[in-house]
Amino acid sequence: MGEPSGPAALFSGHPVALAVFERVRKLLAGVGPVHVRTTKSQVAFRRDRGFAYLWRPGQYLRGENAEVVLSIATDHPIVSDRFKEVVEPAPGRWMHHVEIRDPDEIDDEVATWLRVAADRAGP
Repeated sequence: MGEPSGPAALFSGHPVALAVFERVRKLLAGVGPVHVRTTKSQVAFRRDRGFAYLWRPGQYLRGENAEVVLSIATDHPIVSDRFKEVVEPAPGRWMHHVEIRDPDEIDDEVATWLRVAADRAGP
């Protein structure tokens, strides 16, 4: 109990975050089976393993924050000025965090990153 019943519940009152979720979901519809799992803190897009996550930094951080962050997991670092942070939490597992302030920021470049991450996350 206490967990959101889905992305709409998690992002309730945060229309940008919900619109970003819908854009990412529609974009990933073309890459094959992708499972969506919602917890109290994030929405995960998964195949054999998670490869993309949406979360609200305002749940955890004070001050001025983007409404939603897209985190993309890959087996290699991606170089782009758009990432706020890129970390390697485990050997060969890279996390790329991009702040999203407008759903239009889910563009062709982000779509390419998501497709690559989905392909490498399993069938």
